Amino acid sequence: MTQSVSTKTSATLVLASTSPRRQQLIGLLGLPVEIMPSHADEDTPEGWSPARIVEALARRKAEAVLDRAARTPGAIVVGSDTIVVLDGDVLGKPKDRGDAIAMLTRLAGRGHEVFTGLCCIEASSGRAVVSHSVTRVFMRALTEDQIARYVDSGEPMDKAGAYGIQEIGAMLVDRIEGDFFTVVGLPVSLLASQLGEFGLQLP
Repeated sequence: MTQSVSTKTSATLVLASTSPRRQQLIGLLGLPVEIMPSHADEDTPEGWSPARIVEALARRKAEAVLDRAARTPGAIVVGSDTIVVLDGDVLGKPKDRGDAIAMLTRLAGRGHEVFTGLCCIEASSGRAVVSHSVTRVFMRALTEDQIARYVDSGEPMDKAGAYGIQEIGAMLVDRIEGDFFTVVGLPVSLLASQLGEFGLQLP
């Protein structure tokens, strides 16, 4: 006999991120939200698969704020991490202008994958649910001037792969295959499914 998960009437989501994009998206769920920056170390060993990287970092970010979150009644901590993968190479946030230009030059006119890992931890029990989502993105062919102008807008500097699909960077993208919000950095549908594991029925 399968034991059903009891339905929760309320919870507070604790987002372990300062990303304005993730803050906006988590608000779509209609639950109370607290923001707790994790400042977790984002280094991972060489040889890890993209899926393992994003799942491990999402969990690490969530665990980094777990003690603080435990003071909030009904807290469920949400950690997320996003990377861009091209030809097996992981592209994180650019180190500087030159790095951003180099990334976008490689991505231009080609397809790549965006992986976003997601981890939810119930603060009261420590129970965790971890998974990831993948979306394929096809970028337009771009000239050197177009890339330079985009980089000089400043938008790419805090984004994996040096572009933001939900802002000016939308003009660089030809099409996607998969979930748009995975590329933005918080797959809302996957998050709703994970929260269902804790008895939260959404929508």
